[in-house]
Amino acid sequence: MAPSLTGLAACAESPSAPSSGKLAGSRQNGNGYGPLRRAGPELALPDGFSYAILSVECRPMSDGTLTPRAHDGMGLFPMSDDVVRLVRNHEDRDLPGLAMPLVSPDLAYDPQGGGGTTTLEVRLEADGRPTLLRDFVSLGGTIVNCAGGTTAWRSWLSCEETTEGRRDGGWSVPHGYVFEVPADADGPVQPQPLRDMGRFTHEAVAVDPGTGFVYETEDYSSRAGFYRFRPHTPGVLADGGALEMLAVRGDPQVDLRASQSTGMWREVEWVPIERPDPPEAEESPTTVWREGFEAGGARFSRLEGCWYGDQSIYFHATHGGDAQLGQVWRYVPAEEAMVLVFESPSVQVLDSPDNITVSPRGGILICEDNRDAHLRGLSPSGEIFPFARNLLNRREFAGACFSPDGRTLFFNLQGDTDFTGPGDLSYTFAVWGPWERGAL
Repeated sequence: MAPSLTGLAACAESPSAPSSGKLAGSRQNGNGYGPLRRAGPELALPDGFSYAILSVECRPMSDGTLTPRAHDGMGLFPMSDDVVRLVRNHEDRDLPGLAMPLVSPDLAYDPQGGGGTTTLEVRLEADGRPTLLRDFVSLGGTIVNCAGGTTAWRSWLSCEETTEGRRDGGWSVPHGYVFEVPADADGPVQPQPLRDMGRFTHEAVAVDPGTGFVYETEDYSSRAGFYRFRPHTPGVLADGGALEMLAVRGDPQVDLRASQSTGMWREVEWVPIERPDPPEAEESPTTVWREGFEAGGARFSRLEGCWYGDQSIYFHATHGGDAQLGQVWRYVPAEEAMVLVFESPSVQVLDSPDNITVSPRGGILICEDNRDAHLRGLSPSGEIFPFARNLLNRREFAGACFSPDGRTLFFNLQGDTDFTGPGDLSYTFAVWGPWERGAL
């Protein structure tokens, strides 16, 4: 079935909404899988589900490189009926001179950068049980590779969540860009910053397969924008294109961080970003945002997860809402309209939504970014339930993605940036079990 969040939008408009009007119709544990239990030292899962560890920070990979730290965003690509590839980000924040480079200088964007991507090739059994076939570096010399997204032309877009460079950070080259990694690459690609896609604190992207437009989120606390990149040649981002920022028609510079009503549709338009790659972004990370905002663009709070479905783009404002616990927005390109479909009223319901993915059955999975992180399921009818809890450390879930048949869920635990013991390492997991029992 096609992925759908229609029920979530419907519940936002339900007449059974509470007086706040911000979480209409949502029920905890509805369409879930039951209470969580300790399934192993690292994870609590519902009864009947199992997990395997596919990759751990510092362990040697197939190419001889030690698995990098800070596992974050991740995308999945089918290679055959039973083999998939995962392209995984590494949000390394080590300073120049301290980072461990992933590739040789001739293959590095910045020889001092310790971030990039790794690729995991995995075979899946009939029940969803995984076997790691090989893993290797696929991009190196970047920094703070946070999230990104898959494209309709089988590549992963890896996003740098920083604008540091030569002057303020001591790096060899400027940072703050999106990089493309083909799913079929069998080793490190030659990095090429996609400068027309903007230099800002990138988080995630989603591609509209009908147009080839790329939608981008910006993870900055109180000055975040939602962007659209229109490539000159659809599917060939290196050819350049036009960057634009979302604005609400008739309400220039609207502040959408709080005091918003769910279910209220707004007409939107796009203001051009004439200088997507300003050198002053190095000292002022919101330079691109300021240009768009001064032209009438809308203001959000920490935009992170981004996903295409229902001919729509859904995206998270991690600290948006009156409780500052998260908003889910929906933008419909064909209608040039946007609506707030969900806002969390409490940490028990949803706390700081980050990455988002969807199962082939139409259920939504949200990665929380907080110190008591859960994976939260969201049914097509808008019912929220916990699916997993992090027992290993106090770090976030990230990179969730399903196999094409929905038998296996993959995700990361980021690990602690200040390593003090085995519990602070980054992990990549695979989970399988009785999915048919619930909404995922």
